[in-house]
Amino acid sequence: MSLAAYRSKRAFTETPEPVGRVRRSGCTRAFVVQKHAASRLHYDFRLAVNGVLVSWAVPKGPSMTPADKRLAVRTEDHPLEYAKFEDMIPPGQYGAGIVMVWDLGKYEPLEDQPPEEQLALGKVQIVLQGEKLRGGFTLIQIKKSGRRDYWLLIKSRDEYADPSWDIDSARFDRSVLTGRTMKEIKEGKPAKPRLGRHRV
Repeated sequence: MSLAAYRSKRAFTETPEPVGRVRRSGCTRAFVVQKHAASRLHYDFRLAVNGVLVSWAVPKGPSMTPADKRLAVRTEDHPLEYAKFEDMIPPGQYGAGIVMVWDLGKYEPLEDQPPEEQLALGKVQIVLQGEKLRGGFTLIQIKKSGRRDYWLLIKSRDEYADPSWDIDSARFDRSVLTGRTMKEIKEGKPAKPRLGRHRV
């Protein structure tokens, strides 16, 4: 696990994103989903593994409906500090646009294998404990071609599955970290913290 690719793409004198570092010990199994209005709106799904956030870009966002198989494209590892990053990435910078902490929480591997071993085998089975996403999920690698690494993100058929899931619903339009909408983040409005938020 390395942050070299992450750092090479960013000018930290221009972007508010964290430089971060790889943490080799004392890491919790955190996950974060960030709504990212870059050149195209998408969601970034990230799991804390071996001191970094292993990351996938999910164009349509995660779904709580098991029938939905969401494309997830592996991207560069991010620092753990990125789990709390919510801000505007300035124009001209890599990934320019609004970033919201859309969901945040902990995860547990569904199998006895550590997550890093599951990653290497191309199938990651986990249970999420977030505010919006809960229960079992599977990430399955379907194709790797050059720098492109394609996976599917699929919800398990469990008590948390929701066939009526709509990620664009108004009940999902606020940050779990600050209570802000994308518009309020863009305008630099103050955070609206509340009790009961997940800590990572």
